Amino acid sequence: MNTPDDLRYSSDHEWIRAEADGRVRIGITDYAQDALGDVVFVELPEVGATVETGGAMGEVESTKSVSDVYAPVNGTVVEVNNDLDDAPEKLNEDPYGDGWICIVELADPAALAELMDAAAYRVLTES
Repeated sequence: MNTPDDLRYSSDHEWIRAEADGRVRIGITDYAQDALGDVVFVELPEVGATVETGGAMGEVESTKSVSDVYAPVNGTVVEVNNDLDDAPEKLNEDPYGDGWICIVELADPAALAELMDAAAYRVLTES
């Protein structure tokens, strides 16, 4: 599985990339997309929605199942990846690139330190 070292990870299999101005880009991990199988639909969060750590902020439907996408941090959704409406398979093809789900403005930037680094996430997914 691909687990980039420059990202943070949640135990619910979301990745988080710190961006400028206290914002983070969020998506599901390579491990998660592989477990889901072929993604056929993505329900994105609403721009302006407040998300709370551990709360559902969207949904991914695959040929195998339907799974919630959980917020790894508290904050406000400021952008969503509308390209997934027409091409949900981007979650499978490029989970760390074109398959991102949303950008969130962090309520508390210190929350990133509470997430797993790549080494810890690899331990989680290999056990």
